[in-house]
Amino acid sequence: MYGLGLDGYDPDSQHDAAVAFRIRVVAQEQYIPLHQHRKGQLVLALHGGVTCEVPSSMWMLPPQHAVWIPAGLPPSHHATDNACIYFLFIAPDAAPMPEECCTLAISPLMRELIRYLADQGPSYPDEGPTARLASVLLEQLSAAPVEQLYLPISNHPNIRFISHALMTDPTNRTTPAQWTQRL
Repeated sequence: MYGLGLDGYDPDSQHDAAVAFRIRVVAQEQYIPLHQHRKGQLVLALHGGVTCEVPSSMWMLPPQHAVWIPAGLPPSHHATDNACIYFLFIAPDAAPMPEECCTLAISPLMRELIRYLADQGPSYPDEGPTARLASVLLEQLSAAPVEQLYLPISNHPNIRFISHALMTDPTNRTTPAQWTQRL
Protein backbone atom coordinates (compact mmCIF):
# COMPACT_ATOMS: atom_id res chain seq x y z
CA MET A 1 0.00 0.00 0.00
CA TYR A 2 2.72 2.43 0.89
CA GLY A 3 4.22 2.52 -2.60
CA LEU A 4 1.30 4.66 -3.74
CA GLY A 5 2.24 7.79 -1.88
CA LEU A 6 2.37 7.07 1.84
CA ASP A 7 6.15 6.58 1.47
CA GLY A 8 6.45 4.00 4.22
CA TYR A 9 4.23 5.92 6.63
CA ASP A 10 2.11 3.70 8.86
CA PRO A 11 -1.29 5.35 9.56
CA ASP A 12 -1.75 2.99 12.52
CA SER A 13 1.23 4.58 14.28
CA GLN A 14 -0.63 7.86 14.97
CA HIS A 15 -2.92 8.44 17.93
CA ASP A 16 -5.15 10.86 16.00
CA ALA A 17 -8.83 9.87 15.73
CA ALA A 18 -8.76 10.42 11.96
CA VAL A 19 -5.87 10.68 9.50
CA ALA A 20 -6.36 11.26 5.76
CA PHE A 21 -4.10 10.82 2.74
CA ARG A 22 -4.53 11.66 -0.92
CA ILE A 23 -2.98 9.47 -3.59
CA ARG A 24 -2.83 10.37 -7.26
CA VAL A 25 -2.21 7.53 -9.68
CA VAL A 26 -0.49 9.25 -12.59
CA ALA A 27 1.07 7.01 -15.18
CA GLN A 28 -0.32 3.51 -14.85
CA GLU A 29 -2.80 1.43 -12.94
CA GLN A 30 -1.84 0.62 -9.36
CA TYR A 31 -2.61 -2.40 -7.24
CA ILE A 32 -2.42 -2.33 -3.46
CA PRO A 33 -2.19 -5.97 -2.37
CA LEU A 34 -4.01 -7.49 0.56
CA HIS A 35 -3.04 -5.68 3.77
CA GLN A 36 -4.46 -4.95 7.20
CA HIS A 37 -4.79 -1.98 9.56
CA ARG A 38 -5.55 -1.48 13.24
CA LYS A 39 -7.67 1.50 12.19
CA GLY A 40 -10.79 1.40 10.06
CA GLN A 41 -10.36 2.67 6.51
CA LEU A 42 -12.64 4.81 4.36
CA VAL A 43 -11.77 4.88 0.65
CA LEU A 44 -13.08 7.76 -1.46
CA ALA A 45 -12.31 8.27 -5.17
CA LEU A 46 -12.79 11.75 -6.59
CA HIS A 47 -12.01 10.58 -10.11
CA GLY A 48 -10.68 7.51 -11.86
CA GLY A 49 -11.73 3.94 -11.28
CA VAL A 50 -11.14 2.28 -7.91
CA THR A 51 -12.06 -1.22 -6.87
CA CYS A 52 -11.82 -2.40 -3.27
CA GLU A 53 -11.94 -6.07 -2.37
CA VAL A 54 -12.23 -7.89 0.94
CA PRO A 55 -12.36 -11.68 1.37
CA SER A 56 -16.04 -12.01 0.39
CA SER A 57 -17.01 -8.83 -1.48
CA MET A 58 -15.92 -6.30 -4.07
CA TRP A 59 -16.83 -2.62 -4.49
CA MET A 60 -16.35 -0.33 -7.46
CA LEU A 61 -16.44 3.16 -5.99
CA PRO A 62 -19.23 5.23 -7.52
CA PRO A 63 -19.18 9.06 -7.37
CA GLN A 64 -20.36 10.61 -4.10
CA HIS A 65 -19.77 7.36 -2.22
CA ALA A 66 -16.97 5.75 -0.23
CA VAL A 67 -16.24 2.24 0.95
CA TRP A 68 -15.93 1.68 4.69
CA ILE A 69 -13.58 -1.15 5.71
CA PRO A 70 -13.65 -1.92 9.45
CA ALA A 71 -10.44 -2.25 11.45
CA GLY A 72 -8.65 -5.56 11.07
CA LEU A 73 -10.40 -6.62 7.85
CA PRO A 74 -7.82 -7.14 5.06
CA PRO A 75 -8.61 -5.26 1.82
CA SER A 76 -6.85 -4.92 -1.50
CA HIS A 77 -7.32 -1.98 -3.89
CA HIS A 78 -6.99 -1.51 -7.63
CA ALA A 79 -6.88 1.99 -9.15
CA THR A 80 -6.86 3.08 -12.77
CA ASP A 81 -4.41 5.66 -14.05
CA ASN A 82 -5.45 9.26 -13.39
CA ALA A 83 -7.30 8.21 -10.22
CA CYS A 84 -7.40 10.53 -7.24
CA ILE A 85 -8.08 8.54 -4.08
CA TYR A 86 -8.49 9.61 -0.48
CA PHE A 87 -7.87 7.18 2.36
CA LEU A 88 -9.26 8.17 5.74
CA PHE A 89 -8.03 6.04 8.65
CA ILE A 90 -10.29 6.12 11.71
CA ALA A 91 -9.14 4.92 15.12
CA PRO A 92 -11.23 2.21 16.77
CA ASP A 93 -13.86 3.76 19.06
CA ALA A 94 -13.34 7.25 17.54
CA ALA A 95 -16.85 7.15 16.04
CA PRO A 96 -19.73 4.67 15.85
CA MET A 97 -18.98 3.28 12.40
CA PRO A 98 -20.56 0.19 10.79
CA GLU A 99 -19.16 -3.17 11.89
CA GLU A 100 -19.25 -4.59 8.34
CA CYS A 101 -17.84 -3.35 5.05
CA CYS A 102 -20.31 -1.10 3.31
CA THR A 103 -20.74 1.78 0.91
CA LEU A 104 -21.50 5.14 2.53
CA ALA A 105 -23.10 8.08 0.77
CA ILE A 106 -20.70 11.02 1.09
CA SER A 107 -22.07 14.54 1.24
CA PRO A 108 -20.16 17.48 -0.27
CA LEU A 109 -19.35 18.62 3.29
CA MET A 110 -17.81 15.26 4.21
CA ARG A 111 -15.84 15.17 0.95
CA GLU A 112 -14.37 18.61 1.59
CA LEU A 113 -13.54 17.78 5.22
CA ILE A 114 -11.66 14.67 4.04
CA ARG A 115 -9.78 16.77 1.47
CA TYR A 116 -8.94 19.37 4.15
CA LEU A 117 -7.72 16.72 6.58
CA ALA A 118 -5.49 15.16 3.88
CA ASP A 119 -3.84 18.58 3.35
CA GLN A 120 -3.00 18.90 7.06
CA GLY A 121 -0.47 16.09 7.24
CA PRO A 122 -0.48 12.92 9.30
CA SER A 123 -0.39 14.47 12.78
CA TYR A 124 -2.12 17.45 14.33
CA PRO A 125 -2.62 18.75 17.90
CA ASP A 126 -5.44 17.15 19.91
CA GLU A 127 -6.84 20.62 20.52
CA GLY A 128 -7.20 23.04 17.67
CA PRO A 129 -9.08 23.69 14.44
CA THR A 130 -8.01 20.49 12.65
CA ALA A 131 -9.04 18.29 15.59
CA ARG A 132 -12.41 20.07 15.77
CA LEU A 133 -13.01 19.61 12.03
CA ALA A 134 -12.00 15.94 12.30
CA SER A 135 -14.64 15.58 15.05
CA VAL A 136 -17.28 17.12 12.79
CA LEU A 137 -16.25 14.75 9.99
CA LEU A 138 -16.51 11.72 12.27
CA GLU A 139 -19.94 12.84 13.48
CA GLN A 140 -21.13 13.24 9.89
CA LEU A 141 -19.67 9.88 8.82
CA SER A 142 -21.34 8.00 11.66
CA ALA A 143 -24.71 9.31 10.43
CA ALA A 144 -24.01 8.74 6.69
CA PRO A 145 -26.55 6.60 4.82
CA VAL A 146 -25.39 3.05 4.09
CA GLU A 147 -25.92 1.99 0.48
CA GLN A 148 -26.08 -1.58 -0.83
CA LEU A 149 -23.53 -1.15 -3.62
CA TYR A 150 -21.29 -4.21 -3.67
CA LEU A 151 -20.76 -7.52 -5.39
CA PRO A 152 -20.55 -10.61 -3.15
CA ILE A 153 -17.71 -12.89 -4.21
CA SER A 154 -17.19 -16.50 -3.24
CA ASN A 155 -14.00 -17.55 -1.48
CA HIS A 156 -13.80 -20.64 -3.71
CA PRO A 157 -10.52 -20.35 -5.66
CA ASN A 158 -12.04 -21.19 -9.06
CA ILE A 159 -14.90 -18.71 -8.69
CA ARG A 160 -12.47 -16.02 -7.52
CA PHE A 161 -10.28 -16.77 -10.55
CA ILE A 162 -13.24 -16.30 -12.89
CA SER A 163 -14.34 -13.13 -11.05
CA HIS A 164 -10.89 -11.58 -11.34
CA ALA A 165 -10.59 -12.58 -14.99
CA LEU A 166 -13.91 -10.90 -15.78
CA MET A 167 -13.06 -7.84 -13.70
CA THR A 168 -9.70 -7.48 -15.46
CA ASP A 169 -11.22 -7.95 -18.90
CA PRO A 170 -14.95 -7.11 -19.01
CA THR A 171 -15.02 -8.02 -22.71
CA ASN A 172 -14.16 -11.64 -21.88
CA ARG A 173 -16.80 -13.84 -23.56
CA THR A 174 -15.69 -17.21 -22.14
CA THR A 175 -18.73 -19.48 -21.83
CA PRO A 176 -19.53 -21.52 -18.69
CA ALA A 177 -18.55 -24.68 -20.61
CA GLN A 178 -15.18 -23.12 -21.51
CA TRP A 179 -14.58 -22.07 -17.90
CA THR A 180 -15.41 -25.60 -16.75
CA GLN A 181 -12.94 -27.07 -19.22
CA ARG A 182 -10.24 -24.55 -18.29
CA LEU A 183 -10.63 -25.08 -14.53
